[in-house]
Amino acid sequence: MSESQPAASAPSLPAGFHVPPGSVPLACVDVGGTKVAVHVADAQGLRGHVSEPTAIRGDNGALAAQILTLIEKSCTLAGVQPSALAAVGVSSCGPFVLREGLVELAAPNICGGLAGSARGLPNDWTTALLEAPLRAVFPRVRVANDAIAALEAERRWGALQRDGRPIANCAYVTWSTGIGVGLCVDGHVLHGKHGNAGHAGHSFVSDNDDGLCGCGNVGDVEGLVAGNAIARRFAPQGYADATALFQAAEAGDAQAGAIVDELCRVLGRTLYNLVVTLDLERISMGGGVFWHHRELLAPKLISHIRGRLPALTEEFELVPAGLAQRVGDFGALALVM
Repeated sequence: MSESQPAASAPSLPAGFHVPPGSVPLACVDVGGTKVAVHVADAQGLRGHVSEPTAIRGDNGALAAQILTLIEKSCTLAGVQPSALAAVGVSSCGPFVLREGLVELAAPNICGGLAGSARGLPNDWTTALLEAPLRAVFPRVRVANDAIAALEAERRWGALQRDGRPIANCAYVTWSTGIGVGLCVDGHVLHGKHGNAGHAGHSFVSDNDDGLCGCGNVGDVEGLVAGNAIARRFAPQGYADATALFQAAEAGDAQAGAIVDELCRVLGRTLYNLVVTLDLERISMGGGVFWHHRELLAPKLISHIRGRLPALTEEFELVPAGLAQRVGDFGALALVM
């Protein structure tokens, strides 16, 4: 595990953001397959940012221990006593498993015991402890899937609003290390029996036998198009990672262009299925893979939705996340505001 680093600067605040004066401080934790980030929020804004690569070595309590350490470091930077925190919001990749009613992670990009050694993770965890160790320290903890948290933030401060009001039928989709989805229908954010609603990244929309997903599936959406899947699948063809592939496609490389078209066909079909199943008005998209190449990818994705079953898709909109790359920061905060 590398040493944690303070962020270069706190994220700028979105329009409409407001923590009431005198509010007690809140800790906001964003757990991803690549990194864990923590900040403190109070009436002065978002402060004390720290982050480090996600803990994936040691026993399955390593991640929770890392989060507790980062919260303490964030509080120190912000000049806040950890004992003063009124709540901790945790936005985390999933899926979740409930153990005695408390969330543990069965996250494909963290738990190496799900798909086995072929996946290359340096542990044999089937779950990683999360909620129980935090509740042993803090009085109020709320954990939600990171895409659901991002959905709540996008509806509160981002692109999932219309005329200043949250859109009733919408989704947030992240194309990043993994594929995550948060869903809202008739104004109700969907959670499911264990908080796992929206795991469309583990659905099947195409036949494939080389896309091993961290969950153990072969050929599901995440196993085919997620950021780490791109590196695993296409490095032998000369594209070391998603950035290399998309940059080659943008430069006119025909082979790269064909691969990108196929990736967008897979994810575009996934988005189409969400739109027609749930009758969605708008999807906002974020995540590092999408965000850095959105001008290339967005038109390709929307082409797999528009023109098909117009009664359900004609008025649909696909837009970049209004909170841009800050959506993880504000997703955790939205859980406890």
